[in-house]
Amino acid sequence: MRCLDDAQAVCEAAADEFTTASCRAIEAHGVFRIALSGGSTPYRLHRILTEAPYRENMNWDRIEFFFGDERTVHPDHTDSNYRMARDTLLTELDIAPKRVHRMHAEHRDLTGAARRYEEEIASTFDVTRDGTPPRFDLILLGMGADGHTASLFPETEALLERKRWVVGNEVPKLGVQRMTFTYPLINAAERVVFLVPGESKAPALAAILDGPPDVSRLPSQGVAPSDGKLLFLIDQAAGKLLHPATRNSNVVATE
Repeated sequence: MRCLDDAQAVCEAAADEFTTASCRAIEAHGVFRIALSGGSTPYRLHRILTEAPYRENMNWDRIEFFFGDERTVHPDHTDSNYRMARDTLLTELDIAPKRVHRMHAEHRDLTGAARRYEEEIASTFDVTRDGTPPRFDLILLGMGADGHTASLFPETEALLERKRWVVGNEVPKLGVQRMTFTYPLINAAERVVFLVPGESKAPALAAILDGPPDVSRLPSQGVAPSDGKLLFLIDQAAGKLLHPATRNSNVVATE
């Protein structure tokens, strides 16, 4: 964990994580594959990445962009995670469309759309869809005040998925469906980074990191890379209720 001063510092640290992970991946296998998150914090992160020194120093044409979850809206809708990334990052950096893999969650057949996204992931990674989940170089995640991450919400069916990589997930409390990565895919990643700024996240963060295991109520607890690294980037406000030993650990937790 790293506990930083404020949301801006969290995003700057995330930009550094992005840079380090991309350089390592490109050197190792020629491409960096990342899954982006939605929300206000990634919006700020994207703005940082489009500015110096990141804009000039990153090998952007070697990066493949995916999405960890998506709302069931048109890609031009203001609630679309893809649109936010497109407008704040991808267009700004002139990323080639072939390197952007969005979730087609606007389709009525969300199950079919999720399977097609699995096929796209499998094709990009050159693996079979029914085999071992591919290994993303970096997955960025947020965390809601209810403890959800991606679109893995409390008490929803997707929390129980152990084979599929991407599913449609009904969220009764919101009256919506979402498309989301599942634990098998998230936990296969080389590196997973949570971005958690803000006082509203403090109770959930304390329950997740200091409380007993309860994944059905706190889905973020289910993120535990099997052979990778997990990092929480938080600010002082989000960490105000953590046990001092947790808040001051300031290390990357390896699972």
